[in-house]
Amino acid sequence: VGMSFAMAADMMIMADTAYLLQAFRNVGLVPDGGATYLLPRKVGWSRAMELILLGEKVPAEKALAFGLCNYIFPSESLMEEAMKIARKLATGPTKTLGMMRELMWNSFGNTYEQQMFLEAKFQSRAFTYEDTKNVIKAFGTKKKTIFKGK
Repeated sequence: VGMSFAMAADMMIMADTAYLLQAFRNVGLVPDGGATYLLPRKVGWSRAMELILLGEKVPAEKALAFGLCNYIFPSESLMEEAMKIARKLATGPTKTLGMMRELMWNSFGNTYEQQMFLEAKFQSRAFTYEDTKNVIKAFGTKKKTIFKGK
């Protein structure tokens, strides 16, 4: 179930020594934890079938090539690199990042038109945020904006 939980994340970071595995077939069980929903959406039907039916390890480099992970770092610097990414997210425009996440996850169940409508709705909302207003004010002066999550 570990791979299924990892696939449910917005981004996946792996150590160079890590691997992913859909081991269910190796123990006579069917995939769970959302694997049959998430895997084909991440890697396509054929590759998902390969991973589920063969039950072979997917090393980090292959996971990156398949689009299952975003970054690979050496084991010894994994936490340091992961924290850099976490800090970048935490110090960004957190309210709009949350809306971006919602838009992306909702896109699986929406038509193109529904998604365009949501984008316009969320964009209108983003313009009301203090962080967005500060970026617009700072744009002409080339000052760096410090996001406050407002």
